[in-house]
Amino acid sequence: MPERVGPCLARLTSKPPPGDDWSYEVKWDGYRLAIHIDNRTVRILTRGGHDWTNRFPTIAADALDLGLDSAILDGEAVVLDKRGASDFSALQQALGGRGGKRSAAGALLYAFDVLYLNGHELRPLACEERRAMLAGIIKPHTSILFSEDVDAEGDAFLTLACKMGLEGIIAKRRDAPYRSGRGGEWLKIKCTQSETFLVIGYEFSASALGGLGRLLLAARKGGALVYVGGVGTGFGYKGAVAIRKLLDTMIIPKPALPLRRPGVRWVTPAVTVEVNFRAWTDDGKLRHASYKGMRDEAEMGDVYEVSADTKSGSAAP
Repeated sequence: MPERVGPCLARLTSKPPPGDDWSYEVKWDGYRLAIHIDNRTVRILTRGGHDWTNRFPTIAADALDLGLDSAILDGEAVVLDKRGASDFSALQQALGGRGGKRSAAGALLYAFDVLYLNGHELRPLACEERRAMLAGIIKPHTSILFSEDVDAEGDAFLTLACKMGLEGIIAKRRDAPYRSGRGGEWLKIKCTQSETFLVIGYEFSASALGGLGRLLLAARKGGALVYVGGVGTGFGYKGAVAIRKLLDTMIIPKPALPLRRPGVRWVTPAVTVEVNFRAWTDDGKLRHASYKGMRDEAEMGDVYEVSADTKSGSAAP
């Protein structure tokens, strides 16, 4: 059994794909995990390959109770709100925030694929075959749940998901094997755009919660960083205090990008944040951005990569 498998990643698209070749699931808002079961031991790996077994003790224990000799399960760890929707901020708080060491004993795992099972390599099989096998090994009344297919047209399912306040939906090609990377076999369609960006500085405000007026953000473009604007809402008092306290330990004299903006406290671009936004402006900045939470440093690979059709620039407005 492989020590680690790079995850299959969903490509962002604006509309669900047409036709019967695609199945649909809820897009869960949490941490992507791979559950490795081998000879009565369990390892829980993040998307970046970090071992977080001790941070999800209930999921680890329930994985053993599946009674499998060996397996690799692919899924998303979540904490649900009162409506039954995944709450990314609640999961972060359970884990102790960015760099925290707490465990999320109350987290659930929505499993949506199985890559290896009892000595057999399953990645070459069609997606619907793998998922049928996965459904057969999930037991009821545990912290590991099966991410169900939704029997609906893609457009109708997306409309319903957005009305319910969910993040979006995932479309998967039924006949596709499991391939690491963003090959297009899986697609994500979001109700509200949400991406991960690097913080390159912040504006202090004596009148704002926690003294945090606005975060300045960057995305990746090739091997460089590019300025994408800022976010000044959604922090809450505790969130503002936490991120400002962290950023104050990372102050640098000059910005990481050639920006000219008086009064900004520039920081080493090492803190990643998740941000909701409505759209991109014509010059490649975030429109109507709202802070969602800090990402853990273990997931630095999630930083948004600017595509050729996003007209981002490096000069601040």
